[in-house]
Amino acid sequence: MSAQSKTDVRRITPPDIRARKGGEPLVCLTAYDAPMAALLDPHCDLLLVGDSVGMVVHGLPNTLPVTLEMMILHGQAVMRGSKRALVAVDMPFSTYERSKEQAFDNASRILRETGCHAVKVESGVYIAETIRFMAERAIPVIGHVGLRPRPRWPMAGSRPRDAMRPAAQKCWKKLSLQTRRARSPSSLKASPRISPKRLPER
Repeated sequence: MSAQSKTDVRRITPPDIRARKGGEPLVCLTAYDAPMAALLDPHCDLLLVGDSVGMVVHGLPNTLPVTLEMMILHGQAVMRGSKRALVAVDMPFSTYERSKEQAFDNASRILRETGCHAVKVESGVYIAETIRFMAERAIPVIGHVGLRPRPRWPMAGSRPRDAMRPAAQKCWKKLSLQTRRARSPSSLKASPRISPKRLPER
């Protein structure tokens, strides 16, 4: 692909993602640096800069020590390496849980310093209002439902919640709250009791 054709590629936007609801499935992959982003970019709709970078790249034992600065650094790299996919950056532990205002300040910093198009938070009933607060202030937010390694860290490792106990109804509650109240897309991870085919109906 020539340099000229690369510049002609249009970046996928949050409205593009929203318009795909109930239609063709999205392809979302994880990237932590520019070379990986360049490799994956032609093949996916959304690139996620996950806080798992702490374990995969930095050798940390879990995601808790990951900082906002680390996520911004890797978000910048992925933005430089990609041309087409929408890039979303994880908000690390303790950067959004305290208050809606804290979440907005840190999310806006991520968008401003990386040029990415959305942030991702580990979602739940308690965070729906925070997501709505940010979305109403032009911060595109993806809520993560299902396997959530951070809250389980002091316990028996990261395992699918539904495999440990019947939690499908709880996941549905989070998804419906987030969709109705916060009006943001959701990332559903490792919830085997919930069929993805049913999600567009909700």
